[in-house]
Amino acid sequence: MLWLLSILPVNVLAAATEAAHVATTAAAKNANWFMALFSETESVAHAVLILGLVGALGLALGSIKAWGISLGIGGVLFSGILFGHLGYTLNHQVMEFVRDFGLILFVYTIGMQVGPGFLASLRKQGLPLNIMAAGIIVLGVAITLGVHFIGHVPMPSAVGLLSGAVTNTPSMAAAQQALKDVAPATVNDPPVGYAMAYPFGIMGIIISMLLIRFVMRINLNDEQQAILKMNAQNRQPLLNMNLEVKNPNLDGLPLRKIPAIRQCGAVVSRIFYGDKMQVAKPSTIVKVGAVLHAVGQKEGLEELRTVVGGVSRMDLKALPSHIIYRRVMVTKSHPLGKTIEELNLPERFNVTVTRVGRGDVEMTPDSTLKLQFGDTLRVVGEEEAIKEVAGELGDSAKQLNHPHVIPIFLGIALGVILGSWAINIPGFPAPVKLGLAGGPLVVAIILSRVGNIGPLVWYMPVSANFMVRELGIVLFLACVGLSAGTKFFHTLTDGPGVYWMMLASIITLVPLLTVGFIARIIFKINYMTVCGLLAGSMTDPPALAFAGQVTGSDAPSVAYATVYPLTMLLRVLFGQALVLLFMH
Repeated sequence: MLWLLSILPVNVLAAATEAAHVATTAAAKNANWFMALFSETESVAHAVLILGLVGALGLALGSIKAWGISLGIGGVLFSGILFGHLGYTLNHQVMEFVRDFGLILFVYTIGMQVGPGFLASLRKQGLPLNIMAAGIIVLGVAITLGVHFIGHVPMPSAVGLLSGAVTNTPSMAAAQQALKDVAPATVNDPPVGYAMAYPFGIMGIIISMLLIRFVMRINLNDEQQAILKMNAQNRQPLLNMNLEVKNPNLDGLPLRKIPAIRQCGAVVSRIFYGDKMQVAKPSTIVKVGAVLHAVGQKEGLEELRTVVGGVSRMDLKALPSHIIYRRVMVTKSHPLGKTIEELNLPERFNVTVTRVGRGDVEMTPDSTLKLQFGDTLRVVGEEEAIKEVAGELGDSAKQLNHPHVIPIFLGIALGVILGSWAINIPGFPAPVKLGLAGGPLVVAIILSRVGNIGPLVWYMPVSANFMVRELGIVLFLACVGLSAGTKFFHTLTDGPGVYWMMLASIITLVPLLTVGFIARIIFKINYMTVCGLLAGSMTDPPALAFAGQVTGSDAPSVAYATVYPLTMLLRVLFGQALVLLFMH
């Protein structure tokens, strides 16, 4: 090889040497370019890269299960802590913006989800559950005050322990918002306490469920049968009944003048007289001997039967006829907030609306039922008439799945305005604000409850809501973890980390066990409902998933959804109030 190099021309050797040098320099530049992505903290590329890595690693970490339990979305927090501890962080202004914007997206979509059922969750059987959920919250706050005054934990860290112990991120965010006004230097303290308390916060809810089951010697099969029996009693499905008119007092009256129909909550969809089938309208004349096809609940139909005459052997739906029925969706803004009577569909199109479906509930339309976006109407009439009704109401699956973006941004803007509104309350060291955690949440609850204002529709498809919510909480937790990473390991190894964990476990367990046993022993609430109450009071989806898996029932989900809206709102407000009232 040496002799071959010796006979090569000098210029060839020089060229080869230069090429090697260029290749080495290019490789070095490429390596420097790649490393710069991690070191140039002021660049946009660096921020996006770190957030992407923290989010991906955290979600992967949160999906790992041990004994059927996982960190869930909390894995993003610990991923961010690891990156922050290793020195990979973001520009302060960028991190603050991403954190707050992620929080706004998260709480706004929560409000959009729970808003329509918020008031309903406070009525009837929901009221006792919400009172008990509020009791869990108040007990947790009382213990937190003991942790602060007796345990000598600074209030910013104590609020973080409370938020982590109950696995409620928005309450921590509300506390951080309040700290910006009264103690800006401590704004990063709550995330450290939150991270210390969060792991046992998840475990503590599950431990509470298992302890209540063990101590009370609960048989899941008996609880399941009790739930099924109660649901059968409460559920009143809509039924059909064919009635023959025998009452001579009804002969010659239009349907609208038969008071029994309105009083019993039934709807007459078809009338058969002689050999002719026709669509029933309010102006349709009733004759003795006619057969009415009515839709309603069992008790109401029995009342109507007593007035009309009796049950007919004829089944009008089975007779050959040009009258059909079809489900039509409300996807236009014009019908929103109006009743069937106000739209005058029967007289305008010669059709009858027999049922209104909303979610998984079917209702008979009455004078008080106002239509909402996404409602499904069961329309009876001729095919061409039903097509006209569909054109009037929209009936567009594409529109139903399409998010209304303008109302989203308008709602967020209104939420920020409301959250920034300072209210002076005597005794408070600083004006009270709902903040970026509470303002968008309250506005979203209100707007989703209203449904629409003119052409603006506050409706989000479930898939869009879930996607935006997950994106928001990932961004928020990633930034919280990155900011807490510099303090977390120091607090854990050289500071009061273990002591804080013990205090946080008390904040988790004592309220849950106290209210859980009261609900079971004193109020005799079904165990599956108690599990949903505990999970909902902590706004913790992993605990709900565990309860559903263990019980094999949807009952925990019903209780969870019942208490979730009020719980979320109270958690946010108490997180802020603790800081404003007890910071020195």
